[in-house]
Amino acid sequence: MTENQNPPSPILPSPAGAADVLIEALPYIRRFYGKTIVVKYGGHAMVDEQLKADFARDITLMKFVGMNPVVVHGGGPQINSVLDRMGIRPQFVRGMRLTDAPTMDVVEMVLGGKVNKAIVAQINQAGGKAVGLSGKDGNLIQARKLKIFHQESENSPPEIIDPGLVGEVTRIDTAIVDTLIPNGFIPIIAPVGHGENGETFNINADSVAASMAMALGAGRLILLTDVDGVMEDGRLISSLDADRARAMVADRRISGGMIPKIEYALSALDSGVEKVQIINGTQRHALLLELFTDKGVGTEVTL
Repeated sequence: MTENQNPPSPILPSPAGAADVLIEALPYIRRFYGKTIVVKYGGHAMVDEQLKADFARDITLMKFVGMNPVVVHGGGPQINSVLDRMGIRPQFVRGMRLTDAPTMDVVEMVLGGKVNKAIVAQINQAGGKAVGLSGKDGNLIQARKLKIFHQESENSPPEIIDPGLVGEVTRIDTAIVDTLIPNGFIPIIAPVGHGENGETFNINADSVAASMAMALGAGRLILLTDVDGVMEDGRLISSLDADRARAMVADRRISGGMIPKIEYALSALDSGVEKVQIINGTQRHALLLELFTDKGVGTEVTL
């Protein structure tokens, strides 16, 4: 480009095209007005700077158009980074982080401190009013120790693996969230819970998000992942009912890390959550595209 040349103009939608986008969103804004939407935030969307900014703006917009977003976040890569600096090697079984006392200290520090407050700050910067919570605040997430049954092969006997301070949700006390939402705040929840004897537990964020959606009677549960959704023969399944989902798990057309997401989705649906959406958080503004457009971008799981 020479000194006298002007840079090319960005290609922008025409005024009519922009209006069409808003008109398409209108029935969805009306449908979700006043509804609680629980969003599990994790994966690559939490480490890419552009995607983090997009997520904060998306959540803020949802609040301003009348929805009640509640965010449950993970933080695996951030935890691994701190453990690595401390010389602690992470170990996993069936996708669960084995959590001894020193690891739990790191998990709680990273999730409830660094990661949680960074999300809060970014949403507040975008114009929202976010409040960070640990599951220990206000007895929000009560838990018990999780038992992991592991079988090396079909011919070997199953064994029980002690995962340490890994928990499963036993009860959600929504009192603190119920206080925040009507006052315009967006709860940002770290998936750390407490046991009946005061123990602190590391809990899978998908599991916490599903439990939170059930306890709050949410209209939607949205799980952000690093894949487009449920795939079959290389193509995205845009809508998946519960019977088909169970059949696909049974015959292994759904496998790996998607299995627990489907299981959590089905539990949420069985408990009254209207729909569950599994979307690719690495796509910019995936939340808005899934909620406010006819086509959507992920897999919608229904009864």
